Order: sequence, then C-alpha cells, then structure tokens
Amino acid sequence: MALLTFTNYQNVFLLKNLNQGFNTVWPEKARKNVSQQHFHYSKSQAIQVMNASIESVTIPDSPSKPNGLVFPSFDFDDYMATKATLINKALDESVPMQHPVKIHEAMRYSLLAGGKRVRPILCLSACELVGGDVALAIPMACAVEMVHTMSLIHDDLPCMDDDDLRRGKPTNHKAFGEDTAVLAGDALLSLAFEHVAVKTTNVAAHRVVRAIAELGSAVGSEGLVAGQVEDLSSEGKQVSLDELEYIHVHKTAKLLEAAVVCGAIMGGANGIDVERVRSYARCIGLLFQVVDDILDVTKTSQELGKTAGKDLATDKATYPKLMGLDKAKEFADELLGKAIEELNHFNPNKAGPLNHLAKYIAYRQN
Repeated sequence: MALLTFTNYQNVFLLKNLNQGFNTVWPEKARKNVSQQHFHYSKSQAIQVMNASIESVTIPDSPSKPNGLVFPSFDFDDYMATKATLINKALDESVPMQHPVKIHEAMRYSLLAGGKRVRPILCLSACELVGGDVALAIPMACAVEMVHTMSLIHDDLPCMDDDDLRRGKPTNHKAFGEDTAVLAGDALLSLAFEHVAVKTTNVAAHRVVRAIAELGSAVGSEGLVAGQVEDLSSEGKQVSLDELEYIHVHKTAKLLEAAVVCGAIMGGANGIDVERVRSYARCIGLLFQVVDDILDVTKTSQELGKTAGKDLATDKATYPKLMGLDKAKEFADELLGKAIEELNHFNPNKAGPLNHLAKYIAYRQN
C-alpha cells in the first residue's frame, strides 16, 4: 500500500497531533488495555509522511478507498436527509417554547435555522461505525449542534466577526439584540451538557462522562476558544502556516473531532477505534476550514448564505491567502485522502457514511 504523503509546508501541527488525544481523555486503566504498538506505528507513519517527497493526491469521484478497496453502493442523499430529519426533530423537542419567551425564541431561531447538520450526523455515523444503535448518540448529537450554534451566535457578534448574515437569515444579534444573543449562546452551551446527562439512556455512565469531558475540552480554553482568541489576535498581522493551522485545528476541527469521537464512545468503541476515528476527524475538521476559506473567495454571499469575502475584507489569514488558491485546493485533496485512509480499519459497510461525509465536506459548495 502506497503511503499517502503531504507536502512539507502544510501540516506539521496536524501530523504531530493526530494521536495526541489518546493520553488526555482515556483513563490509565483504559490505556493499559489498548495495544501501544498501533500508536507507535501511527507516529512512525506521521514521521514518514513529514519527510516524504511531495506526492499529489487526487480523490476519485467513485467511493473507493485510496488503497483500492471499495465501499459498497450508498445513497448518500437519502442518508443525509433521513439523519437530518431525525436530528431536527430531536432539536425541536430539546428547546420548547416556554417562559421566558424571548430567550427561548432566540435559542430556537438559531438552533433550528437549518444548516447542513454535518456535526451531529458525523456523531451518529461514528456511533453506527462501531456497532452502536443510533439512538444511543442522539442526545450527544444534539449537544454538539447546540455547542456549534452557540459558537456561531457568539462569532457573529460585533465584538467578534461582526456579521449580519448566517444561514441566509439575519444573525441572532440582528434579530434579537446583542444582549439576548449573548444569553442565547450561553443558554445553548449550558443546555448541551445538561441534555447529554439527562437524555442519554442505555449507555454506561463512564462512557457518558468520557463523552462529556471530550465535548467540554473541545469547546474550552484549549479547544474552540483557543482558536478563536488566536484568530482574533491575528487579524491584520503576518501569520505563518503553522500558526494558521493551530487556529483552525482548534477553532473548527476540535468540535468536529468531538462530534466523531463522542459518537464512537457512545456506540461502545474500544480505545484503539476511538483514536482511529479521532485521526479521521482531525483531518476532516481541518479540511472543513480549508474548504471554508476557499469558498469565501470563490462564492457569492447568496450562494454561501453568509457574507462572502469577509476574511479578505478584514485582512484575516486564510489558506488561499498564504498558499494561493491552487495550493489550498491541493491541500484539501490531501486531507481528504488521509481521512479516508483512516477508515481502512473498519467494516466498509459501516464506514460508507463517514467516507461520503468526508467527500461531502471536501466538495460542498456552501
């Protein structure tokens, strides 16, 4: 099997950290039960990748793995529609209209505004990948979307990215005022953890606790918040590719990673499989942001459902800005290839959704 290589200017931070999460989430007892040989091998592979010669990776349209093994036929559109319907129903039920009306209206306004539901669907797909019933992960999938929605509400505020449009609608602070928008985000963040703790059933308590810790870490001062702080402080400054990757791994990829990892934990995954899906998720998480940067300079506001060209207008560092548009697209292809390669260890029938979700993230148009 040919080793998938990355060009030498793009991914030092990502590759150094692909396996880092193993020691931070799983307790000592669990770590002892997992073969360390796999992780030593993975780190060796990462070193080979960083030192390897440049090799272009092109992902074919057919749902095949990079090593030639083939995923079975899969109706991705139907899968996404079915899962989105399930998630939207659960989200609607999670935030009923009640007193105080204004805050719950604001929460529902952003939470139920549509969107691709990529994160919660990733959560459900990861649960199914490791043999779990999708019902086990629905509360966690909702929690991930609540946290994501909170981050969007706060990110759009005048003191942050100062945006007026989100998912084709006025942003939360434009509809309800800045004070209510801040509180709506706060309420969604709090509700996310409450929802997992109260609504999760038929999952061992230690798994629920691990998943909650994973989600909390992803959104805190060493996760999403870290990326957001560095992103804000980088505006108008010269930023290196390593620094840009740090920003996006934390600001965007961490929550996508948590969605996948938490789904796998809820589904009953062992330690090795958790780390395999973590590597997959870190690749697609960074891929998501690279594609976002590309779309920001190639699509219109109408096509995106949010303000296009905003990064250029605020002089923010992006992959197209630092690498050029063509190289950014090449990097996206490489990340996609690496993500799909991580699925080689799983049953192709169960890995199909995650394979197609990776391609969906890579080839989306908004």
